[in-house]
Amino acid sequence: MAQSMTGFGSAEELGCRVEIRSLNQRFLDIYIKSPSFLNQHEMTFRNILRERFSRGKFDVSISVSGDATADLKLNKEVAGRIFSALRSLQEEFAIPGQVDINSIAKFHDMFMEADVSFDIETIKKVFEGAVENLYHMRSREGQLLVREISRIVDALGAMNREMKTQSAQAAPEAAARLKEKLMILLGNQEIDPARMHQEIAVLAGKADITEEIARFDCHVQQLREVLGSDSIMGRKLDFLVQEMNREVNTMSSKSADFNVSKLAVDMKTEIEKIREQVQNLQ
Repeated sequence: MAQSMTGFGSAEELGCRVEIRSLNQRFLDIYIKSPSFLNQHEMTFRNILRERFSRGKFDVSISVSGDATADLKLNKEVAGRIFSALRSLQEEFAIPGQVDINSIAKFHDMFMEADVSFDIETIKKVFEGAVENLYHMRSREGQLLVREISRIVDALGAMNREMKTQSAQAAPEAAARLKEKLMILLGNQEIDPARMHQEIAVLAGKADITEEIARFDCHVQQLREVLGSDSIMGRKLDFLVQEMNREVNTMSSKSADFNVSKLAVDMKTEIEKIREQVQNLQ
């Protein structure tokens, strides 16, 4: 199923809340902000995301309170050594003031730690709920993108058919212009009509865009197949869009016909619209 790479999902239960935001990213990039006592479980959370998503930048926020409480454990022996060291330092250097609780509080990381009790299974359940909500939102957005891209692809298919018609109409005029230029260059010199016809055919062949039109039509069909499949890959769509743009550029450069050039510009505009939309697909 098609997925947009932008979305938001959240879930909350028993004092645990998980929020996940996803944005466009070429690869899978996961950033998790959570209480330190959950650090050992971070790989579990990352694997859950990897199982559901293949691309995108994920900002995950996990907060725990209520049923997941923390009691403070004091290491009084360490606190005592800190206090004694400060008193000794004060006496040795005749530092004025008093060594009190405020003095040793600055070193609380050395003698205080959190004794946290929590149910990791509950937290995992909430995390999976947030992932599921994110997945559904990305899927809804993805379907909207697919419909819009399909509409533009249909328009490009029609424009390519018009390009085929314009190219066929422009061919005789192009041949006439080439013949006129040759006559001007040759002046009064005589030239074999067969040789002139051959030279005109060679020059006209260089301006022929039949192959480009055929390849463009093939890319349109491939886009439709990918958009209609169960597994829509943004990378493959992006590649096809690049190929379509290359074909239109060649059409524009090879043909000197005004109508063909104008139509090529319009086609490139529509291709750019697809490219922008494809960047949002996983």
